[in-house]
Amino acid sequence: METIYNYFETIPSLHRSLLLVSGITLFWLLEGAVPLFRFNYKKWRHAVPNFFFTLTTIVINFGLAFLLLWSADWVKANDFGIINWLPEMPLWSYILLGVLLLDFFGAYLAHFVEHKVKPLWMVHLVHHTDHNVDTTTANRHHPIESVIRFTFTLFGVFVVGTPISIVMLYQALSLVFSQFTHANIKLSKRIDKMISYVFISPDMHKIHHHYRLPYTDSNYGNIFSVWDRLFGTYMYMEREKLVYGVDVFPDEVKNTSITELLKQPFQPYEKPTLSSEK
Repeated sequence: METIYNYFETIPSLHRSLLLVSGITLFWLLEGAVPLFRFNYKKWRHAVPNFFFTLTTIVINFGLAFLLLWSADWVKANDFGIINWLPEMPLWSYILLGVLLLDFFGAYLAHFVEHKVKPLWMVHLVHHTDHNVDTTTANRHHPIESVIRFTFTLFGVFVVGTPISIVMLYQALSLVFSQFTHANIKLSKRIDKMISYVFISPDMHKIHHHYRLPYTDSNYGNIFSVWDRLFGTYMYMEREKLVYGVDVFPDEVKNTSITELLKQPFQPYEKPTLSSEK
């Protein structure tokens, strides 16, 4: 465990890049071998806008990375934050608690707020208007959302008190889980259900991408499923009933245009308050 801790304390940027590329490649191949849905699309063409937003996310996170490093060093030097105020614990539990709490602030809470605050929902729409959810959808975030997500993570670092090694480990796990849960792969329902008791499983997250409420406003987690279960935002539906997208934003042509997606947060839109879904 100490080896892992030390590795992520100084993880090279090249290794982080390889993790991103390797994850996309692995799940891309698995989608061809064991697809959940057989989409009628040109896979590469569908991936273009998603890769564009992946690039903008990388650029923004790289540009703001010094803030994460400074914050993580500050909380460590000043013994600040939840995990530093608790009694001394084994390294493995210190790491686990740090990642668990960062998952709450950086993923669950950020995601929940984006769905409940209208201007933020308008920004987050870019992620939800993908009509063919696959592993490339994972990083389909408007540049404004990348800044929002970064801000929540930065807040989490201060509150939780995580050193840079735990921050880097959390971000690596977050990346892999996001690629995994968005991937268009078919696990057995039993295995998927078992995974969902502890972690976010592919089926569990894809329910969140169903085109109608109340399913859209459920299953906000990224790594651990405990937060959805604890706060009552967990929902289940059969995978066969899934329809991706947003019911009041149905124009698939616009939803695959980079230009239109960049403008999407600024278009008039009223989020429905009640679904007719049975």
